Amino acid sequence: MPIHDREAPAGVPGLLSWPIAGAAVFSGIINILGFTAPLFMLEVYDRAIPSGSVPTLVALMLLAGGLYAFSGLLDIVRGRTMNRIAGTLDAKLTQRVFTVIVGSPLRLRDGGDALKPAQEADQVRAFLAGPGPAALFDLPWMPVYLCVCFLLHPLIGWLAAGAMIVLAGLTILTDWQTRSLTRQAAAAVARRNRYGEAAHANAEAMAAMGMTSRAAARWDEAHWRFTTIQRQIGDIAGLTSGMSKTVRYMVQSGSLALGAFLVIQGDMSAGSIVAASIIVSRALSPIEQVIGNWKTLLAARQAWHRLKEAFVLFPEEQPRTTLPPPSSSLTVEAVFTSPPGERRTTVQNVSFRADRGTVIGIIGPSASGKSTLARAITGVWPLARGAVRLDNASLDQWSGDERGRHIGYMPQSSNLLPGTIADNIARLEPDPDHAAIIAAAQAAGVHEMIVGLPNGYETEVGDGGLNLSGGQRQRIALARALYRDPFLIVLDEPNSNLDGEGDLALAKAIAGARARGAIVLVVAHRSNILALVDLLLVMENGVAKGFGPRDAILKSIQQRQLKPARTAPGPALTVIDGEGA
Repeated sequence: MPIHDREAPAGVPGLLSWPIAGAAVFSGIINILGFTAPLFMLEVYDRAIPSGSVPTLVALMLLAGGLYAFSGLLDIVRGRTMNRIAGTLDAKLTQRVFTVIVGSPLRLRDGGDALKPAQEADQVRAFLAGPGPAALFDLPWMPVYLCVCFLLHPLIGWLAAGAMIVLAGLTILTDWQTRSLTRQAAAAVARRNRYGEAAHANAEAMAAMGMTSRAAARWDEAHWRFTTIQRQIGDIAGLTSGMSKTVRYMVQSGSLALGAFLVIQGDMSAGSIVAASIIVSRALSPIEQVIGNWKTLLAARQAWHRLKEAFVLFPEEQPRTTLPPPSSSLTVEAVFTSPPGERRTTVQNVSFRADRGTVIGIIGPSASGKSTLARAITGVWPLARGAVRLDNASLDQWSGDERGRHIGYMPQSSNLLPGTIADNIARLEPDPDHAAIIAAAQAAGVHEMIVGLPNGYETEVGDGGLNLSGGQRQRIALARALYRDPFLIVLDEPNSNLDGEGDLALAKAIAGARARGAIVLVVAHRSNILALVDLLLVMENGVAKGFGPRDAILKSIQQRQLKPARTAPGPALTVIDGEGA
C-alpha cells in the first residue's frame, strides 16, 4: 500500500519519506543478520563438532548471541519507527478527515456513514503500526535468500523457487477473491451504520409508535449482510493462510530430506542441511506473513484510496489575500443551485441586490427553494452558476473561516454542538471574547434566560442541544448568528419554535442588526415576521416571482389571489405555506 505515492495528500510524501527510508534500512540490516542462524549451524556442524573445540563453540555462541541481540534491537526500533510514522500520518490527515466528515452532507447526495472517513484513517494507521509493513519491507530480500539457496545447491534453490511460486499464486488468488468482497463489506457496514444513526435520531418517534422491533429487524438484516461478507473474507483468508503454512512446513521438511540425500551423495556437508532448512524457511516467511496480513493490508489499501478520492472532492484551502470586512451591499447574480448530488437545479436564475441596513423577507410555498437559496447565499451549498457578492467580492474570494466571520446563519434545525452555551454562542472560538458573547446573547434576548440556568453560560447543552428546549436552542442559535456583529445575517424560519417572548426578542434582534447597518435575510413561514422586513422576495418552484418593497409585493400577491367574482365581502388572504399573511 503506497502511502508515499504521487497522489497522496500534499505534504505527506516529504513528511514520511525519511522515516520510511530509515525503516527500510533497518529492515535490510535485519535481513542481513538473518543469516546468523544458518551460518552458526554451518560453523557448529562443520567446524566446532569435527574439531571438538569447546573455545570455538563458545566463541561462536557469543558472536551469534551478540548478532541476535543487535537484530532484536533493530526490530524494536523499526516497530517504534512505524508506530511514529502511523501517528505522524494520522496527525497530518486528521483535520482533512474532519473536513470530509462535515463537508460530505454539503457536497454529496448521500454522505454515507458519517464517520466512515475517520474509520478508514484508523484502518490505515492500524496497518502501519502493525506487522504488515515489516512483511512488505522483507519481501525484496526474498531473492537474496533464494540466491543463497542456489549457492548451497541448485536443487535446494529450485525447491525454494517452486515454493515461492506457489505462495505467490496463493497471494494473487487471495487478492482476486477478496478485493470485491472487501468493497462490498465496506458498503454493507456503511449502510448498517447509516440506519443505526437514523434510528438514534428518531428514537422518540419509534418508541411512541411501536416501531422499535420492526426497526431492529431491519438493522439485523443489514448487520447480517455485513457479517456474512466478513465471514466469506475470513474463510478465504483462513484457507490461503492455512495452505501457505502447509506449503512452508512441507518445503522446510523437504529441504531437510533433500539436504540429507545430497549429503549421502557427497554433494553437501552435514551443516548445510540445517542451514538450508533455515534459509528456505526465512526465504518463504515474508510472503507467508503477507498472506496472513492480507485482510488488513487490503482493507487499509482500499481505505487509503477512498480517503484520497474524498480529499480530491475537499481540497485544502489555499492562502488568500485578506479582504476588508464587507460593509455596503449584498448582490445575488443569476444564481442557479441545487441540493448536493442533484443535477436538477432547484433554484434558477435568482437575482437581487440589497444595501446595508436592509431586512429582506423570503416567502413562498413549501419546496419553492427558499432554504436552498439561503444555503447558497451563505456559501453552504455550491453554486451551479451565478455569483453571490459582498461588496462586489464573490464569496469564494474569502477562505471559509474568514467568510464565516462576516456571516451569521441560523438554519432550520438550530442544532447545537456538544459543549457549553458560551462555546456555542462563540462559535467554538478557542479564546472567545466574553463581552462579545454576552452582547450577542443580549441582542438575541436570551441573556436573562441563560443566567437563570444553574450553571449560566457554562451550562452543557448536550448532544445537539438535548438539555435545552426547542425554543431555548433556537434563541441560542440566534445569539450564535449575531456573535461579533456579522454584516450578513441569514435566518431560516427563526421563529418556528418561539413563544410570544421569543418573537419579541427576535424582532428586537432584527431591528438592532438593521440599525447597525447589517443586511438581514429572513426565510418566513409565519406572517407576523413580515412586519419587520423592508423588501420581499417571493419564490415559487425555484424561481423568483417578485422582488421589491414589502407593501407593494404583498399588494400584488393579494390582487393575484382575488377571485374574479366574490360572493361575500371580506379581506383578501395571502397564504404563505399554510398561514395567513
